[in-house]
Amino acid sequence: MNGFTFAPALGWIAASILAAALAALAVGVIVLHARRPGDETIGMCIRRVVICVLLAVLALTPSIATTTTSRAVNATDVVIATDVTGSMGVTDATYGERRGISRLDATKAAIDDITASYANSSFAALSFGSAATLDVPLTPDAAAIDHWASSLHTEATTASSGSSADAAIDQLLLTLKSIRDAHPDDRIVLYLITDGEQTIPTSRRTFSSLRRYLDDACVIGVGTEAGGKVPRPAADGEEGGWIVDPSTGQPGVSIMDRRQIESIADELSGSALFTTDGGTVASSAITKESRQWRATTTDKERVRVTPVVWPVVLVLLAVMAWEAGAWFGQSRRLLQ
Repeated sequence: MNGFTFAPALGWIAASILAAALAALAVGVIVLHARRPGDETIGMCIRRVVICVLLAVLALTPSIATTTTSRAVNATDVVIATDVTGSMGVTDATYGERRGISRLDATKAAIDDITASYANSSFAALSFGSAATLDVPLTPDAAAIDHWASSLHTEATTASSGSSADAAIDQLLLTLKSIRDAHPDDRIVLYLITDGEQTIPTSRRTFSSLRRYLDDACVIGVGTEAGGKVPRPAADGEEGGWIVDPSTGQPGVSIMDRRQIESIADELSGSALFTTDGGTVASSAITKESRQWRATTTDKERVRVTPVVWPVVLVLLAVMAWEAGAWFGQSRRLLQ
């Protein structure tokens, strides 16, 4: 919607004083012409009054006000981080009706549910073992996440020096910060999938540093507290067999650390979901609340004021040229 208005470039106070002075000057020209016409013709008087009026109008800066509507879209960004240490190959996991599957297969099923639960959202995916890697940068392509999930495999034991439950923190911090900086109005939800096992002797770092970038989080625990033997990954170049615990010489046993997973969820101010209890992503509280993490659109009206002085300037120049020509002609006649 467009409309005419005044938007003084000098500010309303200075422009009003200047316009009032020019209006008073125009009145003075008329009064002087009426009292002492002299050699001034009515045409001269009109031109000089018009010049004063046009200058007063320019002081007030005539403008066109245009109303525009801007649309802000607040989207949801879902970050998925999954454990790919060797223990994720243990076949003690449950997901929905599926039992006796590997922890990694339960992870893949959970990821499928996540992408299905967040329509019209963007996703980023990373995996962590001995180190964390951003495998899929933020993208609205849910199919890319599904393809990534289907290609997941446990890391080779030669690449691992033990499991650390905090291996994902540094890469998550970088990823979440970059998303928040690039999309400050978006809602960010984190899904962390792990068995919670930590085999290295150092203390685990806290995940609380990630909270400032998150709107919600869910830590999904896969596996059982009874545990199971860790199969040798195909990446080791050998088929079958078990990972041997060097301290006992027997096949290593991996158990899900429920307390560790609950602690991580608490540090993220999120919730914990255990698939061994029959839970799935689709039935979790965070996914039931995902309706609030859908895209929302906000319309905001703005008024843009554009000065339009050129028509007034053209008229002013024409009148001033007329006045100058008349004055020059009168001066020549007086000199003759």
